[in-house]
Amino acid sequence: MTPLHGEFGVRLDVESVAGLDIGLLRGLIDSHSLVYIPGGASGDDDHLELTRRLGEPEEDHVLLGRQGRVGWFGTVGNVRPDGTVLGNDHENTLFQSGNTMWHSDSSFRAVPTYVSITCAYITPDEGGETLFASQRTAWDRLEPSFRERLEPLVVIHDYVYSRSKVAPVAPSHAASVPPVRQRLVRRNPASGARNLYVGSHAREIEGWPFSAGRALLDDLVAGITADEHVYVHRWQPGDLLIWDNRCLLHRGSGYDADRFRRYMRQTRVRGAGPTLEE
Repeated sequence: MTPLHGEFGVRLDVESVAGLDIGLLRGLIDSHSLVYIPGGASGDDDHLELTRRLGEPEEDHVLLGRQGRVGWFGTVGNVRPDGTVLGNDHENTLFQSGNTMWHSDSSFRAVPTYVSITCAYITPDEGGETLFASQRTAWDRLEPSFRERLEPLVVIHDYVYSRSKVAPVAPSHAASVPPVRQRLVRRNPASGARNLYVGSHAREIEGWPFSAGRALLDDLVAGITADEHVYVHRWQPGDLLIWDNRCLLHRGSGYDADRFRRYMRQTRVRGAGPTLEE
């Protein structure tokens, strides 16, 4: 195993994810937050099987909200399953540009995501990287007195608030993801390690004036994502990445969808329960 960054992340070289020890993988997720398996992408069947071995798959909220259908996969990129390619001006490309904001997947759900699992099949020659930053090491950098101030706070996470900044959210989709309350400070159940829990879906701090809450949330994200604390993953076909949404923020870097093709598949594993019960 090889470290990816001084603060988090590990590269794991295995012959096949089918034979991967799930106990080992869970331990790596708890301790390293991000697991990179080069050559681990081997199709949707193996991908979904790995997802189920890690826990309960989480429904794709876009498909559920827009069409009322349950599906486990989301497609990241501009190449659709039928082979058609979408350009920069297509509504789906514009909608996916929301991924360029620092966020934690499904923090807008009452039970947010445990991990995301993404497999890359077609990657652009320029751009399209994914950036990661640890909210756990950011917590460790804070002064003890500031930690005490943050510990009891509750934050309202709102998908419509964040994604409306880049594209309209369909009414049925918006109704399916109402604002939820989340702890600002979470704890890893295995190690007890604490971390911040913010990002683009975090709208305001409960009980605070909106402007004061926004100022604090923005300052926290800026500290978490300072350049020296960020790992940049440059995708290659065959890559498989698993990341812990309980404690990592991530964002896409964007790419030119008129010039390049991108096709990646993602599943998510549902978390153990509401953060307020942690």
